[in-house]
Amino acid sequence: MTKLFFATDIHGSDICWNKFLNAGKFYGADVLILGGDITGKAVVPFIHQGGERYIGALLEQEFLLTTADELADMKKRVRSRGYYPYLTNPDEIAELEKDPDRVTEIFNAEVLKIVQQWMEIAEKKLSGTDMKVYCSPGNDDMDAVDDIIRASKRVILVEGLVTQLDEHHEMIASGWSNRTPWNTHREEDEERLKIRYETMISQLKNRGNAIFNVHVPPYKSGLDEAPELDENLRPVLAGQALKPVGSTALRETIERYQPLLGLHGHIHEGRGATRIGKTLCLNPGSMYEQGVLLGTIVKLGKNKIENYALTSG
Repeated sequence: MTKLFFATDIHGSDICWNKFLNAGKFYGADVLILGGDITGKAVVPFIHQGGERYIGALLEQEFLLTTADELADMKKRVRSRGYYPYLTNPDEIAELEKDPDRVTEIFNAEVLKIVQQWMEIAEKKLSGTDMKVYCSPGNDDMDAVDDIIRASKRVILVEGLVTQLDEHHEMIASGWSNRTPWNTHREEDEERLKIRYETMISQLKNRGNAIFNVHVPPYKSGLDEAPELDENLRPVLAGQALKPVGSTALRETIERYQPLLGLHGHIHEGRGATRIGKTLCLNPGSMYEQGVLLGTIVKLGKNKIENYALTSG
C-alpha cells in the first residue's frame, strides 16, 4: 500500500515549498508529487534611497524600510507570497522603464535562482530519507526550469514520462495545458495534447491502475470552473460568472482509458473531487499567496483507492 501527497500551483512561495517538503513526514506519505506552476509571477523592486533606506511595495501598499532588519523581513514577506524581491536604485528603474527586455531578463534570472535554491533545500531537508519527490512544471513555468530540476539529486523531473510509483501503480505526468488567454510557456491545441497523452499511455502496462498527473483538469469536471473574462481579460460580473476551461482532450482520454486516479491543478478555485466513470479526479486548489499549502493525500491499494482526503496547512 502506498500513500502519496500531491500539491500544485505553489507559484514561487517559499512557505509552500517548505511545507510541501515537510508533508511526507507530517502526513506519513511515501511519495511527494508536485504538480505544475512552480514559479512565481512578478519581481518586486526595492528602490535604494541612500544609507540603509529602501522603498518597496507589496499589495499596492508602499513601505519605507529604514534598517537592514526591516529590509530582510520585507524580502521574506515578498518571497512567502511567491514574488521575487529585487534590490535596485532610481537610475536603474528609469532605465528599465525604457527597456522591457531587460526587465524580462531580470525576472527570468530571479526565477531560476530561486528554483536552484529550492532544489538545494530539498536535498538538505530530505537527506538520509528514501522519500521520492516527483515534479512536472506547468504552463506558467519557463523551459529552463526543467534543466535545473533534471540536475537535482532529490527532485525527479517526470514531464512526459511513465513513472513506476510502486509495484502496482504507474504514473503519467504533464504540465502542459490547453490554450489560455495569457499565451503561457506550455500550452497547445487540444489535438496536440491528445497526442501528448497517447504517447505516454501507450507505454503503460496497466492503464486501469494508472495515475494521470496532468496539470490541467478535464473539461466540465467541476474542477475547472474559472471566472469568465471579457475581451479586455477582466472578470465578468466581478468574478461571479464562472465557466469551464479544462481540457476536452483530457476529458476524452480519461473517459476512454478510465485510469484509477487523476491529479490536477491549474485552476486555483477548482478545489474538489469528482468521478469520471471509474476515475477519481482531484484538484487540491491553491492558496499560495496566503502561505497556505492545499493538497491531497491518497492511499493506493493494489487495484483501488483505499481512501483520500483534501488537506490544508
